[in-house]
Amino acid sequence: MKKFITMLLSLLGMQSACSQQAFISVNADEFESLIANNDVQLLDVRTAEEFADGHLAGAFNIDIKQGDFDKMATAWLSKQRPVAVYCRSGRRSADAAKRLTAMGYEVTNLSGGIMDWQKNNKPTTTDPAEADRFVTPGGKTVTFYALMHGSVRIDFDGYEIIVDPVARLGNRSVDFSAMPAPHMVIVTHEHRDHFDPATLTQLLSDDATQFITNARCATEFGRGRVMANGDTLTLPNGIKIDAVPAYNTTPEHTQFHPKGRDNGFVLNLDGLRVYIAGDTEDIPEMAALTDIDIAFLPCNQPYTMTAEQLVNAARMVKAKHIFPYHYGTTDVTGIAAQLPDTDVRIRHYE
Repeated sequence: MKKFITMLLSLLGMQSACSQQAFISVNADEFESLIANNDVQLLDVRTAEEFADGHLAGAFNIDIKQGDFDKMATAWLSKQRPVAVYCRSGRRSADAAKRLTAMGYEVTNLSGGIMDWQKNNKPTTTDPAEADRFVTPGGKTVTFYALMHGSVRIDFDGYEIIVDPVARLGNRSVDFSAMPAPHMVIVTHEHRDHFDPATLTQLLSDDATQFITNARCATEFGRGRVMANGDTLTLPNGIKIDAVPAYNTTPEHTQFHPKGRDNGFVLNLDGLRVYIAGDTEDIPEMAALTDIDIAFLPCNQPYTMTAEQLVNAARMVKAKHIFPYHYGTTDVTGIAAQLPDTDVRIRHYE
């Protein structure tokens, strides 16, 4: 990635200017070229209110004026990947860039801020969900949106998949009506933080929408393509789905997720292999999974894994990118340091 930035700056004739500061500042066109690279972490350091009014797609928000900025940055940002940062005019983001650089990050700042970005007619969005984009071996785009807890939205080149859609948990809510209608809904098991019949009724109003789940959910909901551990399904559009085990192993916790009842799922999206673990501990079957690119691993004992178990699970799965999810109040900020060769992305999956 450093070679990419060096080549970009060399082409723009900016090497001498940048050598005077520890981070790089570029204009809107150059910033756009930079963040088109999937490996870059895009950070908006304005207030939450400014962010809600409009931001760059795929950005996540940490307010530079908040006292816990350094702590949040360490939790959310991987030092293995470059950071692209912006604010309204470029002043706050320059301050953030200095602080991040001092913390060991490789940082590029948008010199004119979002004002310069919009002046150059570049797009913004008001979508509140955090988005992570990947490109499949066949060149298709897959975007993951952090909705809430175990709920994940996946846009596979325009084909919409929602995993474990739940509209409300405590004081948090997700407005599924504001999203594109799903082509497929996947539910791992019947616990109400994963299986929400009212939301499913809304999302499955079109009989053409695929609904993949386990036997217990299909029976209760009255509809669904049942998959059990070990089953494989290939759809006409080429998506392949493998149902894999998900269960508790700690003796006093096995009643929560007994072996054989619930599913995790491996999705093959044009060669990009995505593991959605569901509610599980670090079970031995994880070591048999092969060529996983992206893994969503749960982290909230007593129901799923401790942070230590998640690290062990990540080492078994050997995914290039790990998303701790379903973590509630569990502190997941130390996971990335224990997996230095893995891209660990902390998103809002409380």
